[in-house]
Order: sequence, then structure tokens, then C-alpha cells
Amino acid sequence: MIDGYSGFLFVDKDCNPPVAMHWEHRFNHMVKRYNDIYRVQMPNITPHVCRHTYCSNMAKSGMNPKTLQYLMGHSDIGVTLNTYTHLGLEDATDELRRMEELENARKELEKNKEEKPVSQKMFWAI
Repeated sequence: MIDGYSGFLFVDKDCNPPVAMHWEHRFNHMVKRYNDIYRVQMPNITPHVCRHTYCSNMAKSGMNPKTLQYLMGHSDIGVTLNTYTHLGLEDATDELRRMEELENARKELEKNKEEKPVSQKMFWAI
């Protein structure tokens, strides 16, 4: 039990949860083994890179920024959005396309409002 927590998913030989250096060593080992096998080399990946990836993916999926800030443990939304969220041209293009689709759907709804509604007199009960 550490600080009142127990039941850790990963533990070391002394049944303590691994510290950051253990995770970094595991990541380096996996990347080295991969690079020894495959011609296309993988860059060095750290556990901290996973935080950036998680934050970017959640932002891209449309998660509320304040929720993301809370999950990341940041006291300032600027850290979440400006430091950990990495978006690019493809993301901007996708967002613009999504906005265009929403506008087209709105226009379609407006067009349908102009049509006269179907009255019950047009149908005969059998």
C-alpha cells in the first residue's frame, strides 16, 4: 500500500509500482527490439510522449477542453491546449469539412420547412 492506494496493475520485484524511470527503460527496450528487427526505424518514445498523444487524440475526438484539462491534471487550460494538444493542417481541414457538412444539413432542414406539410386529408384509411 502506497499513500493509501493498493492493487496496482504493474509492480516491480518488490511489489511496488514502477517509477517513471522503469517505464522509460521499458519503452527504450521495446523500441530497440523493434529497430533491430525492422528496416523502418521507430524514434525514441517516452511515457511523456504518450501524454501528448493522449491529449491530442482526445482534443481531436471533440472532448470538452475543460474535461481534458481535468483528466490531464493541469491547473491552467493554456497548458492543456497550447503545450499538450498538437493539431495540424489535416485537423483544420477536417474541422472545416465538418462545419461545411453541418451548414449543408442546416440548409436542407430550412428547405424542408418551406415545403407544405402533408395533411391527413391526403390519406384514406382502409
